[in-house]
Amino acid sequence: MAELRIGHGFDVHALVAERPLIIGGVTIPHEKGLAGHSDADVLTHAIMDALLGAAGLGDIGTHFPPTQETWRDADSLELLKTVVKKLKQAGLKEIVNIDATLMAQQPRLAPHLSAMRTRLASAVPVVPERISLKATTTEYLGFVGREEGIAASAVCLITLHG
Repeated sequence: MAELRIGHGFDVHALVAERPLIIGGVTIPHEKGLAGHSDADVLTHAIMDALLGAAGLGDIGTHFPPTQETWRDADSLELLKTVVKKLKQAGLKEIVNIDATLMAQQPRLAPHLSAMRTRLASAVPVVPERISLKATTTEYLGFVGREEGIAASAVCLITLHG
C-alpha cells in the first residue's frame, strides 16, 4: 500500500534592479527582479522545498547550495526536474497535488498564474489540474507590502511506494 506524505515549503527573495522577474518559470514584465544565486524563482523554490520535505529529503539549500558556482543563475524549472528525479529515487509513486500561494504587492501576478501552472506542470510532470496557484497582496504590510520582496508558500501531497 502506498504511503501518503505532506510537504510544506516557503521561500522569499528581495526585489532588486537589473534582474529579470521569473516566477513559476514565467518571465514577468516588471522594473525589478528577484535577488538570488539562481534565477531566484520564489514559487518554484517553495514547491521544491515542499516536495523534498514530503519525501524527507531536506531542502533545496542542501541539494543546490548557493555557495557552489554550478547553481549560479540556474533555471529553477531545471532544478525542479532534478528534485523530481531525486524523489523517484526515494520511492515516489505519485504527486497527488501541489497548492501554492504567492505574496506580492506589485506586480499583479494573477494574469500570469495560468502560464505558471502550465510551466510547472510540465516540469514536475503532472496534469495542470493538480497544481493550484493563488496570488495575494499583504495590504501594504511588511516587506511584501513595501515592495521589498516577494514570498511564496507551497504544500504538496505525494505517495511513496509502500
